[in-house]
Amino acid sequence: MKSILVIDDASFILESTRTLLNFEGYDVITARDGIEGLELAEEKKPDLILCDISMPRLDGYGVLKAIRENPNTARIPFIFLTAFTERQNIRVGMQLGADDFLVKPYSRDELITSITAQLQKSSLQEKVLEEKVQEVSKSVTQVLPHEFRTVLNQVMGSAKFLQNNPEKLLPDEIKELATDIIDSSKRLLKITENYLIYSRIETIASSKERSAQLLTQKTIEPAAMLYDIAAFVSVRYNRPNDLLVDAEVNDISIAISSESFHKIIEEITDNAFKFSNMNNEVKIEANINNDLFNIKITDQGRGMSRQQIDNIGALMQFERDVFEQQGVGLGLIIAKRLTELHNGSFTIQSSEGNGTNVFISFPFQKEE
Repeated sequence: MKSILVIDDASFILESTRTLLNFEGYDVITARDGIEGLELAEEKKPDLILCDISMPRLDGYGVLKAIRENPNTARIPFIFLTAFTERQNIRVGMQLGADDFLVKPYSRDELITSITAQLQKSSLQEKVLEEKVQEVSKSVTQVLPHEFRTVLNQVMGSAKFLQNNPEKLLPDEIKELATDIIDSSKRLLKITENYLIYSRIETIASSKERSAQLLTQKTIEPAAMLYDIAAFVSVRYNRPNDLLVDAEVNDISIAISSESFHKIIEEITDNAFKFSNMNNEVKIEANINNDLFNIKITDQGRGMSRQQIDNIGALMQFERDVFEQQGVGLGLIIAKRLTELHNGSFTIQSSEGNGTNVFISFPFQKEE
């Protein structure tokens, strides 16, 4: 029998939902506030959680955050219960990792349909995850299902709200929801692209022939390309004035394709802008020394802990809790692996709160 934890401070919601779900064959656990709900979630490990947003002591957002951060409960499907007047908060809940939402008062069919869909999805995801873990290393596969689910939930949540409330939404609200759908779709596209790139990198790394073939390609005038990539990223963040580039290196080439070099620099520069604030300088320097083309990318952002840097270096602990809490993204792993596959070196110097320096070096050749 599947168990469901219902968290709500309204007694009539708890009792009516318990009665309905018991009739449907579910074992129901109830909690009257967020703190009690978290304790029962840890103790009972329910198959699904229904949770109100507005509650005393700890609201629904706090419950969801704690549920997702706890490895023992992180994968439990989570459905928000919300009043129609709180519809603007639905998007926040989906971004935090909720799987679905129900607007009060909900019907029996709406409740059962949502629960059935999430339990089926959870069962399928667990099966897929288990198969993937057997096929590939644990470094990436455990985070991808969650990442895909998070973004898809944002898209579906906004689209579902548009579908259910077309006559109640103002033009500006429709535009805002459409923008959310587009932004989420772009994020999903990047996650997919990075996963495919990472898979290809690991396939190439396992073959000496393919690895050697990589070195037959080259990028001419990498310093000029470096400036163009960084400028493009700075504009994307509306911070062109924060970028400083010192890269007066000419007439050389490095043994890496322009596509791969572009990916490395874009990912590192994107991180530099993403994790630093407006009006904080992002500096990129390039020089030649000891037969190496050296690049240094510096930001004044939040920095990284020693543990985060070690996790990147060892390519391990790439599970959801590390990915979310520590902010170690797949793009950084890709940049490091691509650099190393092309006989380059990749080093990070950083401390929390003091910014980050990324050092990248490649062997170079003089161009006639």
